[in-house]
Amino acid sequence: MRADLIIENANVLTVDRSQPTARSIAILGDAIVAVGDDLSSVPSKERVDLGGATVVPGFNDAHNHMQAFGAALNEVHLQPTVVGSVEELVNAIAVRAAVTEPGVWIIGTGYDDNKLAERRHPTRQELDQVSPDNPVLLNHTSGHFCVVNTTAMRLARIGEVAVPEGGVVSLGSDGTPNGLLEEQAQTLARKLLHPRPTADLVTNLGAASDHYLSEGITSCQEAGVGGILGTVEPVEVAAYQAARRAGRLRVRVTLMPSVETLHPIDHHPDDEEPFALDLGVHTGFGDDWLRFGPTKIFADGSLIGRTAAMFDDFEGEPGNSGYFQMEEELLHSLIFRAHRAGWQVATHAIGDRAVSSVIGAYERAMKELPRDDCRHRIEHCGMTRASDVDRIAALGVIPVPQGRFINEIGDGMLRAIGDRAPDCYRQRSFLDAGVVVPGSSDRPVVNGAPLLGIHDMVNQRTGSGAPFNPHEALTAAEALEAYTLSSAYAAFDEDRKGSITVGKLADLTVLDRDLTAIDPEEIADTVVEATIVGGDVAFDRAGLLKR
Repeated sequence: MRADLIIENANVLTVDRSQPTARSIAILGDAIVAVGDDLSSVPSKERVDLGGATVVPGFNDAHNHMQAFGAALNEVHLQPTVVGSVEELVNAIAVRAAVTEPGVWIIGTGYDDNKLAERRHPTRQELDQVSPDNPVLLNHTSGHFCVVNTTAMRLARIGEVAVPEGGVVSLGSDGTPNGLLEEQAQTLARKLLHPRPTADLVTNLGAASDHYLSEGITSCQEAGVGGILGTVEPVEVAAYQAARRAGRLRVRVTLMPSVETLHPIDHHPDDEEPFALDLGVHTGFGDDWLRFGPTKIFADGSLIGRTAAMFDDFEGEPGNSGYFQMEEELLHSLIFRAHRAGWQVATHAIGDRAVSSVIGAYERAMKELPRDDCRHRIEHCGMTRASDVDRIAALGVIPVPQGRFINEIGDGMLRAIGDRAPDCYRQRSFLDAGVVVPGSSDRPVVNGAPLLGIHDMVNQRTGSGAPFNPHEALTAAEALEAYTLSSAYAAFDEDRKGSITVGKLADLTVLDRDLTAIDPEEIADTVVEATIVGGDVAFDRAGLLKR
């Protein structure tokens, strides 16, 4: 054997329990062909001495919105690091309006009412003052709200047309819409912006790919293609294919088609009714670069928005225990039909009532139609009672929490749930119960850099410095495994990626330090030096892998 490349003199953290560490890696084509301390006897076309730098498996974000993140890069940035008050937010829109042709939409992204000085959403009247001639839509950081101005409301005919089930058009003190659209009500305005041109989607995916590689991400799982919460893109998969052909999709992607894209298909009487994409396509179709994973279903809303379906009322809001985005009977029916058709199912559930309900639907589906190794998922799994941890473990269900939520929106979540914090975004409880916990971000809801997510999974502190759930903290090694091998497992990819093991894809991330051997408070300061995808150097910050 003659390798294409041997990486040597490295601190290799393999995430492979049969061989936890090594010093060298040999790559042939797109695969790892040897791992060991000394590969000097293995012939190779090229060798690279890393001078002791740390190599880990490429990071895999198990729940993100890649296309939305790429689009957001060109929208008005309203994150808490940019604007701190409603006044500053409105001024940012005024700046964009001054250079935008009348009638052209202005989109803002990432505002968080919990972190604005006024602790409230902006109103349509405030937006009208600076943008009377342009429709404006502001996306809340959670993705579960948006705010529109009067021009956008007129275009969407808000107040004239019926509000979709599972949504709310908020009213001001005068009894008229104040511009805030909750959950499914966002469809009224967002549908006016979609579908976008395929060329724009390809541009967005290319920009996102470049950013991801700089953060060490080699794989990600797109949580809802085809449309979620009003962002309907009927040919979104074609855009991913076009981006791949053009060389702009530079990370591996598992696509989760929205359940709204599935439909019954004509079939032979001997077969179960397909509930799938055309031609019966379902989970597993595709290749190492682009393939279909689970179908995505929404059960409820968010914690910081206080729309998640809870057993008890939100703190300080008697009578508000959130709500489901559809009738529970319909939710359970969709889960059952998707399970019967062979899909892995990924259901967004954040409130403890929603989580319990989804577990019940999985229990029924798996009991009535047994299937080996379903790996159904609960996206976020934000509030989980101790008894439901045991149910999740018994079923082999995969919770998909977001460690980065702890820092960026943790303070708002704690205010919303009060003394129920021990149930919020469990990690350790799941691992101790034998449950696989992947790493994910829900980007662009928060900064999706994996190293920041790992930092928060370990340190468990909110943005204000308050303890979140210290008893749920992971070790750095466990958090690294979450963002690599466990994320691969969540997508049925553990035989192809997630660890530095002979026969697996040569997807690697080079770091400037060993994040498992430093002060946990320093994990966020770790720098990604290089990223390799399929044996090819896709990012090299300072020429470390220059050959």
